[in-house]
Amino acid sequence: MTELALLMRTQPLDLTTLYEEHARQVWRCLARLGVPPASVEDAVQEVFLTAHQRLRDFEARSAPSTWLIGIAVKVAANARRSSSRRGLLQPVPESMSARGPRPDDELERRRTLFELERVLSLLPDEQREVVVLCDLEQLSAVEVSEALKVKLNTVYSRLRLGRASLKVVLGGTVKEQS
Repeated sequence: MTELALLMRTQPLDLTTLYEEHARQVWRCLARLGVPPASVEDAVQEVFLTAHQRLRDFEARSAPSTWLIGIAVKVAANARRSSSRRGLLQPVPESMSARGPRPDDELERRRTLFELERVLSLLPDEQREVVVLCDLEQLSAVEVSEALKVKLNTVYSRLRLGRASLKVVLGGTVKEQS
């Protein structure tokens, strides 16, 4: 039994602590995984509702954050499917991401975020999930493998393909990471 599993048996998870420690990360992941901005709050609630319903099933084989990210990936996929059926998913217009005069830093930050979302939306869902979790959320490949319930080599393959696609879209400005 792992040290984490022993700790979890002596200190059971409670939803309040999970929410306080991981809600911001779950929110960021959902937004970056393509949940429409108007639906992110609801998706966060859905993640924690699902976690609450499955709390007794959590066996501490992975970290609570990894477990929650796994739930978030599924919620994001459902939200994207639902939004695309209703016609809510639309790429960010080029005019919103175009470079222009910068009256202040907040405007530039928003433009950068819009461009990031636009570029990420071009990736296939499997690659987008891995790129977001590894490169933006800084999860290890092992953690991503556990969260997505896929083999470690699959994570590396999707990450390589996703980075290559981003490099093409961004005109070769993406740095290769090891």
